[in-house]
Amino acid sequence: MKNLAQFIDHTNLHPCAKKTDIGLLCDEAIKYDFASVCINPFYVPFAKTRLKDKNPKVCSVVGFPLGSNSVEMKYAEARFLIFNGADEIDMVMNIGALKDERINIIKKEIEKVVDAAEGRIVKVIIETSLLENDEKILASNLIKDCGANFVKTSTGFSIGGVTIKDVEIIKKTVGDEIGVKASGGIKTKEEAISFIQVGADRIGTSNGVKITL
Repeated sequence: MKNLAQFIDHTNLHPCAKKTDIGLLCDEAIKYDFASVCINPFYVPFAKTRLKDKNPKVCSVVGFPLGSNSVEMKYAEARFLIFNGADEIDMVMNIGALKDERINIIKKEIEKVVDAAEGRIVKVIIETSLLENDEKILASNLIKDCGANFVKTSTGFSIGGVTIKDVEIIKKTVGDEIGVKASGGIKTKEEAISFIQVGADRIGTSNGVKITL
């Protein structure tokens, strides 16, 4: 297995996060060689400058945290992020549309954000705590078929986080065709490793330093 730090998207999406907090997040990402920092859109230009010529990528969010923005707004937000230097995008799926079986809406929003990303990594958040197992399978298949790079489990802002069963279901659905990002409530090294062992390719957490030590 590769270095545990390389699985981690070092995350601070707190609404009260200050510039100094994001600066520290970036410095920690450099020190521990995390895969990326995952931050709110406002801080993307700052993080891009802070991480210039360094290994960690800049990841930011679209339609966060509810996923209920229009397709057009998600496309515009993704374009804004790419223009400002984001290397990866984590987009929240429209959960209501999925439950309504408005599949064309889901396909369109994923395809538009993938298009906006211009080849950069797109992870689609399905908020597993709000879905039945068959909905997790449906969402994962749509993400795979529409050209995104990862299924991500959770925003961390809903009623619950990721479970081992969630990752097992998603991994069984997508196989090795695309990645799986486990996020939402992962706080310890043991938890992170357990998710990796059942198929997670990335770990989204605000506890990256604690997990790595």
